[in-house]
Amino acid sequence: MFSSAVPYKNQHYSELKKACIKDKKLFEDSEFPAINSSLFFRRSPPGRVEWKRPGEISKSPHLFVEGISAHDLNQGSVGNCWFVAACSCLALKENLWKKVIPDWKEQEWDKLIYCHSKDNNEFWSALLEKAYAKLAGCYESLEGGSTGDAVVDFTGAVAEAIDLEAEAFHSDQKKQDELFTDLLKVYDRGGLISCSIKVSHTHEIELKMGNGLVKGHAYSVTAVKNVRLGHGLLAYFKNETIPMIRMRNPWGKTEWNGAWSDTSEEWSKVGDTERGNLGITVADDGEFWMVFSDWCKYFTDVDVCRLINTSVISIHKRWHEVVHFGSWTKNADPLLNRCGGCYNHKLTFLQNPQYLFDVTKEVDQVLLSLQQKDMKINRKYGQGENQTVGFSIIKVETNRKYRLHDIVTQQFVATSTYINARTVFMRVNLQQGRYIVMPTSFKPLTLTDYMLRLFTDVDSGCRELMDDKPKVRCWSSFVGYPQVVSHIYVHAAQGLENQDKTGGNYPYVIIYCEGKSVESPVKKDTLEPEFAFSAVFYRKHPRKPITVQIWNSNAVKDQFMGQVMLTGSVKDTTEAQVLRLRKQGSQMAEEMPGYISLKIVTVTQLTAI
Repeated sequence: MFSSAVPYKNQHYSELKKACIKDKKLFEDSEFPAINSSLFFRRSPPGRVEWKRPGEISKSPHLFVEGISAHDLNQGSVGNCWFVAACSCLALKENLWKKVIPDWKEQEWDKLIYCHSKDNNEFWSALLEKAYAKLAGCYESLEGGSTGDAVVDFTGAVAEAIDLEAEAFHSDQKKQDELFTDLLKVYDRGGLISCSIKVSHTHEIELKMGNGLVKGHAYSVTAVKNVRLGHGLLAYFKNETIPMIRMRNPWGKTEWNGAWSDTSEEWSKVGDTERGNLGITVADDGEFWMVFSDWCKYFTDVDVCRLINTSVISIHKRWHEVVHFGSWTKNADPLLNRCGGCYNHKLTFLQNPQYLFDVTKEVDQVLLSLQQKDMKINRKYGQGENQTVGFSIIKVETNRKYRLHDIVTQQFVATSTYINARTVFMRVNLQQGRYIVMPTSFKPLTLTDYMLRLFTDVDSGCRELMDDKPKVRCWSSFVGYPQVVSHIYVHAAQGLENQDKTGGNYPYVIIYCEGKSVESPVKKDTLEPEFAFSAVFYRKHPRKPITVQIWNSNAVKDQFMGQVMLTGSVKDTTEAQVLRLRKQGSQMAEEMPGYISLKIVTVTQLTAI
């Protein structure tokens, strides 16, 4: 992701650096000048503001002082705790902040009103915030934001928002255990986590609760660990642990004062060696531990930023990633319109970008992330709020190659939450087959840009569907062009004849049409298979029948179990049918044991299915 970075406003860091060295002068950013409009767009500065270089603030300015850590940061006078929490998360991962801060080794060289380090001569956090404010248009645009969004912008991670309150984690031990296992894996593999407590009213923002936690305040998670209980060798033999999580308050002070707080008697259950490994200190430094059950009880929202492993060589699970950049755009032609809104708007829903992908394993876990363009830079114009967006996943015909125009028998398998957040994330297990994912805005005619990322265990072949029907070629007049389009859905079969007296039966379907064939996955050990399998054919010769056959998969030789022949005429019924299986030959060949249930729809308008 970093290698494909595009210079912001066409400013190339290496070129700017060379020019400054050549001219022997310090850099002045013409795109983000030292004027009030770079600070605020709506209100006046808090008194007289002086712009100073690090050397004018400290006699010994440094980018870092004794390295970089989450303890370096304190929140300034502007309400950007979410950004400070993101910096705290970033500081924990050396491999990430070295990518965010270029040539950091070469950059060693009064109180700041924004984010600043605890050491007065350390400037990495203030300079990083200035760069982020430039992206947002000014510092005021950073008031109110998401820690997860900032982490994604820093690292290219995939963000997942979890609502602990809505999903009632505090009262479900199984869900707590699963979440802790997941967060432990995320943290151990370099992911970044933050959390907060939602507010009911604006006056509750940054309100300190009796337990020391602050509402409407972003905390960075600095450790996730199963803490060993007991003392000496006995603790290792008993192997008794308790799930715990460590956080940091961006204020640099004000901590949790409940169980397992710094001075809590619960720490007497932990041996000196384990306490040393955990770095337990009795100080109001803003960092504290909580038992995981209390964390689920008091915190309401979590941002989990996963660094998805796409490395070719790795001891951990490797994912295949596909990234698509797109836009919701308006066009008077329904076939070209790409801003149809969500499924609530059934007439225009399919007028959205469509991305087709395959699941080739029997079952595969798929991760999807939809990220809309950051609009904070437009806040100065009274805009800049996130749009409400989401996406739907539809299982389609196994051989579909063109855009979907109608929901006939295609199946909705998953729909994300629609929310006005930068990122919408979903993790879903999908059966083998072909799917379309459609990113949409909640309402039609919402225009903005987005990035869609899809991760699968094996290559999904994900691509955007651009064509509505087969193209007319220069040779179409000689070889013919489709006259109709037929959609065939095979639901199930019943009463099939046993083909293997010693073992199981493994039936599958093959659909033949004009020299082409489509084959379903094999159903294991059954004579009553549910196929839920479909195919679509663009037919040049509508009078030629469509043949649907059932076969039994066998290691030596597959066995024929019966077939039906369909005229596929436009006049045929579009209702579901249950048909008797017959031997190969004509449409009225000798009957065989078993029935097949299916549905076929044929239309002359090629953009109707």
